[in-house]
Amino acid sequence: MLYVVGIGPGGPEMMTAEARAAIEAAEVIVGYKTYTHLVKALVGDKPVIKTGMCKEIERCQVALDIAQSGKTVALISSGDAGIYGMAGLILEMVTKQTWHVEVKIVPGMTASIAAGAALGAPLMHDFCHISLSDLLTPWSVIEKRIRAAAEADFVICFYNPRSRGREGHLRHAFELMSPYKAADTPVGVVKEAGRRKETKWLTTFADMDFERVDMRTMVIVGNQSTYVEQGLMITPRGYTL
Repeated sequence: MLYVVGIGPGGPEMMTAEARAAIEAAEVIVGYKTYTHLVKALVGDKPVIKTGMCKEIERCQVALDIAQSGKTVALISSGDAGIYGMAGLILEMVTKQTWHVEVKIVPGMTASIAAGAALGAPLMHDFCHISLSDLLTPWSVIEKRIRAAAEADFVICFYNPRSRGREGHLRHAFELMSPYKAADTPVGVVKEAGRRKETKWLTTFADMDFERVDMRTMVIVGNQSTYVEQGLMITPRGYTL
């Protein structure tokens, strides 16, 4: 049995009971080293196989090999395993190759939900997720998605917004959105959402400070109805009050 587990954004209080049960049932834990540290209290003395960044295929291969040998494995991802996690890659490998492994996807809370709750209720109407990492997706495709989402007036949640290798991607994303987003459009920023060192702040589209953002940050850009009141970012659903 292979459990592909979304452990939530990081804090144990945001991990689902199903995720906890899967980790406890597993004989071996496999994951990116940062994520294995987040579940350390649940793992005890079980074997833990850690891999670094950009080792996703190797990580899935190891998890499948161990599961096929007859052991119960938990392959962990932060947030939800099916949102920029390992679920898709595992299922691609299982369906395209000969693996005799039972796979169960265990959902978890993704970072945008944790960030949205910290900010107020910015995701009450239609929204989308866009990752600014161009390691696996061509930047030209990402640009097209940014323009389309902004023109359609989605609330936009940006994952992987800025790193040392792509310091200008978020700034460029704002330039692409500028024809469709008013200067006073609220923007909510949450760093390390759901974790012990969580920090947050509210700004506007025109006043966005890109230098404060890093890979652990979630940036939520509102739509034309989003507003800030009493320190809360709110996107109305359309109810008549």
